[in-house]
Amino acid sequence: MKWQRARQSQNVEDRRGSGWRGDGTGGWRGGGRLPVRGGGLGLGGLIAIVLIGWVMGISPMEMLGLLNQQQGDVPAQSAPERPSERGAANDPAALPADPQRDFVASILGDTEDVWGAVFQQNGQSYPAPRLVLFSGAVQSACGQATSAVGPFYCPGDRQVYIDRDFFEEMQARLGGGGDFAEAYVIAHEVGHHIQTITGVSARVNAARRRGENVEGDGGLLVRQELQADCYAGVWAHHAQARHQWLEPGDIEEALSTATAIGDDALQRQARGVVVPDSFSHGTSEQRVRWFSRGFEGGQPNDCDTFAAQSL
Repeated sequence: MKWQRARQSQNVEDRRGSGWRGDGTGGWRGGGRLPVRGGGLGLGGLIAIVLIGWVMGISPMEMLGLLNQQQGDVPAQSAPERPSERGAANDPAALPADPQRDFVASILGDTEDVWGAVFQQNGQSYPAPRLVLFSGAVQSACGQATSAVGPFYCPGDRQVYIDRDFFEEMQARLGGGGDFAEAYVIAHEVGHHIQTITGVSARVNAARRRGENVEGDGGLLVRQELQADCYAGVWAHHAQARHQWLEPGDIEEALSTATAIGDDALQRQARGVVVPDSFSHGTSEQRVRWFSRGFEGGQPNDCDTFAAQSL
């Protein structure tokens, strides 16, 4: 993937090695978004939830969601601004060379350009999210979490959080990986940002608060995640048309990654059995299908998973 052809975003904050601790929301393996939670769990508590969730066949995001129902949603709290977030520090040209950061900034920058154009066609402006690079753990407006949660989007501060070490684990343990696969992960999280600003996430959270069962095969959580996959495909379609940057094997990387992180594949790997009632992201086949649908057509309207009779 010739990602260097893209414009680098200035909306990237690098907290790696900053000493910040904590993190906040559901993540890539347990759900790429989560309603804002009050207080925040300690790191030990969060790790315990991740482990208990896998043993019980419940995604970490759903475990946290149950706590969220008990605690109630609270207004979003912005993380404190650090001096390095301001001025020239946000300008990629003013920072020392860092291929990892440059890659993330390039992918985010292209999502800004693609979605900015899509929104403009509909007479709207696109409020781009920020992306926070962290290592180990991070604090967000949604609470605290470690890198074990994986990449996630926090609607409370409208930021994407990514620990680059996850990509190495994804390749080593989950059978997915590669630069375009990593771009797909970032674009998926940006898809949750699209859902936040268009009101989709609010409707799903409202259903949860009403006591509706939103999990399971075909449930609202699965539909929300599959729509984010489709949005990632829409971005990839337009990005390829803009840059012609894909190389042989890139699409296969993304599809292999989508296959590796399906609920059925992850549950089979973790527990040896598949429990459809606890699905939160969709099966491997479904994730591949919806990413492919977005990539082939490039039309956001094709991503209405909530109206689909069959996923």
